[in-house]
Amino acid sequence: MIKTAEFVSPKHPDKICDLIADSILDAFLVSDNESRVAVEVMGGHGHITVSGEITSHAKVDIEKIVLDIVGPQFKVAVHASSQSPQIARGVDVGGAGDQGIMIGYACNETASLMPLEYELTRNLCQEIYKVYPHDGKVQVTVNSKQKTVSSVVASLQNTKSSELEKLVKTLIKANEYLINPAGEWNIGGFDADSGITGRKLVIDAYGPNIPVGGGSFSGKDYTKVDRSAAYMARKIAVDLLKQNSAKEVLVRLAYAIGKPEPVMAVALVDGKEVTVSGYDLTPKGIRTFLKLDQTVYSQTAIWGHFGRGFAWDKYI
Repeated sequence: MIKTAEFVSPKHPDKICDLIADSILDAFLVSDNESRVAVEVMGGHGHITVSGEITSHAKVDIEKIVLDIVGPQFKVAVHASSQSPQIARGVDVGGAGDQGIMIGYACNETASLMPLEYELTRNLCQEIYKVYPHDGKVQVTVNSKQKTVSSVVASLQNTKSSELEKLVKTLIKANEYLINPAGEWNIGGFDADSGITGRKLVIDAYGPNIPVGGGSFSGKDYTKVDRSAAYMARKIAVDLLKQNSAKEVLVRLAYAIGKPEPVMAVALVDGKEVTVSGYDLTPKGIRTFLKLDQTVYSQTAIWGHFGRGFAWDKYI
């Protein structure tokens, strides 16, 4: 019953890359909501590289989007081409843009229907970031049965450990506090490390105690089911949790590239397997149901994709 989760601030290099990728996606959708986008971003030490596929009628200044986020001192390289026609022929008829397995989860431990250790960690990171808007990480270990916190780790750039510890202790009660355990530090962000989109997938989802399908979210439009179907799986999990007054629900969806219907759609409702039915699980059906042609993606990039009041978090 001992569980640990971590979270990173929006100034962490990986999350900056996620924000860039989703901001690019949103920019294309503004002018062309049929845009197909799958971009990866890598950054570090004064350089940002954007690479991937973009098929769109929109004209977007990608370099400007990047520099508006990271500042004018960076050099930006963009390497993008249109979607492979061999992949596009399957997507054109409504098929999935790739194969993969997607996971959805919901539980009754918190008001957000997220795991307790995850929600405590995210909330702590958000509150610290209001005071110290820098690169950093936090980690919380809980006894989920007793709902007590055994340890808290907080490492934040440009902080005095004594001041950070004082703040953390006002935010969360724990048996042990490890504050800047490797010492105070002021070199962070892209000055200290590189970042890549999708490298914080566990933080993007439900924390390390719930399985992930493996596909990155950020930078991808709805045809990439590793994003859209993961959102749909969360929606189904929320619905089944509420409908059955359950403790926890885990949903598994799986797709084949070029095929619209999933090859697997099952849920575990308090450990009992049931078949998922009553939903249009095609990529186009998911887009319509969750309104995924709208520009909401950059909002998901920094504080997690679930448990924040998005359409896929709501039971209606």
